[in-house]
Amino acid sequence: MSELPSIELLENNHVFPGPYMFKVIGRVEDGFAARVVAAVREELAAEFDPPFRMRETAGGRHISITLEPRVETARQVLAVYRRVRKLAGLVVLW
Repeated sequence: MSELPSIELLENNHVFPGPYMFKVIGRVEDGFAARVVAAVREELAAEFDPPFRMRETAGGRHISITLEPRVETARQVLAVYRRVRKLAGLVVLW
């Protein structure tokens, strides 16, 4: 996985508070998609799941999850990245 963006980069390119888009690709196994959504919800201490959509690859081996939670700060964005990076089955995170 590549390095995380800097606080300065995030603050210069996004309005906080506001929605932030995370894209995650992982293996379709062990409830990967549900674990991603739960990790984001828990990291942001949200009462409900963040808005998200999913799409499986044609072969069914991988799944793409796009989440757009409301984040308060650039630091929250980095915290979500760090949390999701630890999930088993992760292939790509951006």
